[in-house]
Amino acid sequence: MFAVMERLTAELFNTYVQRSGDAEPYYTEYCDGRTVTCPGMKQWGTVERAKEGKNALQILRYYYGKRVQLVTTDHIASIPSSYPGSPLRRGSSGTNVRILQKQLSRIAKDYPSFGKPVVNGVFDEATERSVKRFQKQFSLTADGVVGRATWYKISFIYVSVKDLAELTSEGETAEGTQTTGGWPGTVLRRGSSGSAVEQVQFWLSDLAQFDSALPRVTVDGRYGAATERAVQAFQKKQGLTADGAVGQRTWNALYAAWVDAQSDLGGTAWPGTVLRQGDKGMEVRLVQFWLRLAADNYRALHTIAVDGSFGAATVSAVQAFQSVFGLTADGTVGRATWNKLKEVGLAVANRLVDADIAPGQFTVTTREGSSGTAVRAVQYYLRRLAAYYSDIPSVTVDGRFGAATARAVRAWQARAGLPVDGVVGRLTWQSLYDAAAALDSSGPVVRMIRLPAPAAALRPGDSGAEVLRLSRMLLFLGQWIPEIDLPETNTPTSTFDPALETAVRSAQRYFGLTETGIVTAADWTVLREAAERLLAANPAGASPKPGGVWPAGALALGSAGPAVLQVQRWLNIIAAANQTADFVPETGILGPETASALESYQLTAGLQTLGIVDADTWESLRLAAQGLCRECKEA
Repeated sequence: MFAVMERLTAELFNTYVQRSGDAEPYYTEYCDGRTVTCPGMKQWGTVERAKEGKNALQILRYYYGKRVQLVTTDHIASIPSSYPGSPLRRGSSGTNVRILQKQLSRIAKDYPSFGKPVVNGVFDEATERSVKRFQKQFSLTADGVVGRATWYKISFIYVSVKDLAELTSEGETAEGTQTTGGWPGTVLRRGSSGSAVEQVQFWLSDLAQFDSALPRVTVDGRYGAATERAVQAFQKKQGLTADGAVGQRTWNALYAAWVDAQSDLGGTAWPGTVLRQGDKGMEVRLVQFWLRLAADNYRALHTIAVDGSFGAATVSAVQAFQSVFGLTADGTVGRATWNKLKEVGLAVANRLVDADIAPGQFTVTTREGSSGTAVRAVQYYLRRLAAYYSDIPSVTVDGRFGAATARAVRAWQARAGLPVDGVVGRLTWQSLYDAAAALDSSGPVVRMIRLPAPAAALRPGDSGAEVLRLSRMLLFLGQWIPEIDLPETNTPTSTFDPALETAVRSAQRYFGLTETGIVTAADWTVLREAAERLLAANPAGASPKPGGVWPAGALALGSAGPAVLQVQRWLNIIAAANQTADFVPETGILGPETASALESYQLTAGLQTLGIVDADTWESLRLAAQGLCRECKEA
């Protein structure tokens, strides 16, 4: 059983779910459907769907709607570090030991018998003991030495238990930068006070749970000597100037370190069990911190200690919070209370609400020229929505309603079917808030990471994966830009041959780059950004003369004409021979039914499910239909 699972995981690891029209992966909640239930896909429910004859994509759409599709990427982020090159053993020290200890500490959450070593960068007795227990559990030589096999097995189990799909986007903008508790704009130092100091103290106190080199601090909003010492210790570890003051670089480094630690704990998603009096741990600490933030803004609430212990004071604070926000005041933290605590805490931290105003409460109409808290909230919701919808431009959350904010508001109004006037009245406000809340409750966003530029310039004679990506990118661009001289074969290559050099030179001419035939990092950036813009735009319509020939413009939802009709005919020929494929109406209009059948075909044919008919899909359909029906040559 486990051999099969390993093989399937290896095959499918870089395939993810995406909604058509969006760039980012789509969060899909999943549970067994018997002992645990959730809003998403059920393990045992999928068995019934399979018995009904549904394929993988159809099952996903049964649970998550018709917009979802499957996409494959060559770029995987968040994979642990590679083997350091030599074994780690008792007495070793340094960064690689720290990485090892962090992974073992996280694994110990699911395998408590292994023991949790201190993350201090020194391979001590506790680390050796944990390694031996790990090795024994996974049938490795239990010698306490971390060679190549043990290193990669630890990495494999670490990734397995870490639940990478549950990374939260709270605190990330569309560009992947921080918003939660955003940089307050002033340097914090001894003598400072307020919610920004509380934020720093909370991050430091959380990090101290993982790193014994960091002193623990009290979250009290007063920047005293203890906070200064903790900041200095953190700065030394990060290679920052150890002045004990929190400027923007230290603030961002603190936040990044905290997010990294939180990802090992499942982020800020509801832990799945009700928290109540007597509980202890990191989830309780987070609840207490949110309560503390809320108390800064709501007079009916009171401040409590952030100590990770759910005592009588925490019960009282939770009850008061529940009463203020219309929840059952039972003093326990279930899913509804957890989500409302998180929403209120983030609203206060991001300065989205005035004193005693609840998140989502409409207070004033805003328009271009307006400023203040209500504008910040509008911008924040727009920025959150822009992470999901590619047609909503991202905006800066600065509290000033300028032209960029007006454009984003109009884009949202057009999408939501509201009067497009760029003014945020009660209806637009409620639409923004409801949409942002619905997306937050449906699951977090994990932003895609752009393919980085090659480590070195690509030139004729080179080969490998980077050349293959370059070739694919030029083929993609060439579908819209006839000035790019594509190879006659129109197939991607991993070798920088003369045909690829010709394509590179023509692209450099078109984009006004120096025509060298060599692709530098700057060239790569220009080509990549052009491809991203084209992918986000509405693709070109169909050619008036298909004749079985690629129309030189991608067909997408809404495209019409004889080329679409040709695609529909090919899909129906395939459906006649394959009972799992769907028939489509031959209308010449690429509607939802055709798009669904098209994506199912792309999935089974091993093509990228981009939601468009590109050159590869066109040729694959043509050959498949031609092989099934001799008359297709004249069709």
